[in-house]
Amino acid sequence: MGKLKDKSLKDILSRSMAEKILAVETIWDSIAEESDKIPVSEAQLTLIKERLEEYKRNPSSVKTWEEVKKNFLKRK
Repeated sequence: MGKLKDKSLKDILSRSMAEKILAVETIWDSIAEESDKIPVSEAQLTLIKERLEEYKRNPSSVKTWEEVKKNFLKRK
């Protein structure tokens, strides 16, 4: 991390772990509330559409999060 110029950020970083987590949760919630304002590029939209069409053609080809996680943890 580069130099911290913002006094508010320095203040947050000097807090306890619990207070830092609460701050991050608050920030994340504010981002989630504005998620519809996050720009999506044409390339991203194209990829989403391609993946949706692929799923519609072969819905059994997808894996659940639990399957992915299980396979990932096996490799460790």
